[in-house]
Amino acid sequence: MRGPGPHEVGGGGAEPEAWRVLLAEPAVAELLGDRLVAAALRELPRLVPPRTAVHSLRTFLLADAFARGHGIDYDRPGLFVAAAFHDTGLASGGARVRGGFPGRSAASLDRFLAGHGVAEARCAPLTRAVREHMRPWPTRHAGPEARLLHFGAWLDVTGRGGSRLPGERRRLATLAPTPWFALSFSARVAACGLRRALPGPTA
Repeated sequence: MRGPGPHEVGGGGAEPEAWRVLLAEPAVAELLGDRLVAAALRELPRLVPPRTAVHSLRTFLLADAFARGHGIDYDRPGLFVAAAFHDTGLASGGARVRGGFPGRSAASLDRFLAGHGVAEARCAPLTRAVREHMRPWPTRHAGPEARLLHFGAWLDVTGRGGSRLPGERRRLATLAPTPWFALSFSARVAACGLRRALPGPTA
């Protein structure tokens, strides 16, 4: 049985046009039949604004392109889901948690994975990747998922590491543009960092 196509994931083409185009990228399209990937895509419009969703998908695509180019073996569906969730802690609402918005993003990912019966051995490197993606550099003992998520997220927002993947950031930004995203994202992160975690709606 075939998996869902790029216009079928998430409930009949419910994805915003801003990021639907990225679902047709081969690295994403070949994952659409995976149950975790499909579930994450159904959740994505609820979890983050469209521009952040675009960043999340570009983060995965940059990470995957780097991994393919360097022969890095990793949990591809898992990293896709981690990328989808890695900035969910920036959204308004929710309880305060240790570690600021990356900690809240990791907690959200952990609940999602547990709800889909994913074993702890698989969950741990994915939640760690999300929890640590805002560090200036990956830790010495970080696994491939953490290193790749870090690479993709920082490259998409700041351009750091672009020489290791020439032209790909520009290609994806042209395909699915988010003008001034780096500026608005940085302001959001700064505001979040000042409070360690964004307050809930009643705070």
